[in-house]
Amino acid sequence: MLLDTHIFLWWLFDDPKLPPGIRQFIKNRNNPVFVSAASVWEIATKFRLGKLPDAVAVAKNIPEWIVRAGFEAMPVTVVHAQLAGEWHLPHRDPFDRMLAAQAKLEKMPLATVDILLKDFPVQIFTGKHETSIRS
Repeated sequence: MLLDTHIFLWWLFDDPKLPPGIRQFIKNRNNPVFVSAASVWEIATKFRLGKLPDAVAVAKNIPEWIVRAGFEAMPVTVVHAQLAGEWHLPHRDPFDRMLAAQAKLEKMPLATVDILLKDFPVQIFTGKHETSIRS
């Protein structure tokens, strides 16, 4: 499963907003969990802009926090970038576009509560159920 940025941060901070189904999936160490380089970029950017003031410890060394959590880092490839840029969807958030492209190409569900991601042709896991959204 690929975690969107909020899900990754909610896991690290044990935030009650993390849906119980996603929490259970992550807790099971037999389930591979990935964090995208795009999420690292998003956290670093939002921290620099003052939008994540409580994430100072994480923002200073995000790769270390990925390892500490037992997750795997997913690099951004040129193929991911191409698909993220090609989709003819009104969604403008470059981080979301990249996460959706990675989930699609790597054939894994994207753990998110962001309803705006429903427009992408990817599997979404909200913690309640996994949904295949448009192919």
